[in-house]
Amino acid sequence: MTQEKPPKGPASYFPSIEKTYGYPIDHWMTILDSMVGKTHMQMVAALKTEHNLGHGHANALVAYYRSQQEPST
Repeated sequence: MTQEKPPKGPASYFPSIEKTYGYPIDHWMTILDSMVGKTHMQMVAALKTEHNLGHGHANALVAYYRSQQEPST
């Protein structure tokens, strides 16, 4: 029997984010979709001020979101 490895990096915050704020990660990804064109820190600031997320949680969501985006060519 192999044990599943716990997530690393920003995704390691996901269980805590879902428990703390009561929304699935997809909810936050949809919100971040509406912030196209903003910098990493502008996105973090928006999550903190408009949605009352803590800095670490906001930063983890943005880092994960941005890592999933295809680089523009």
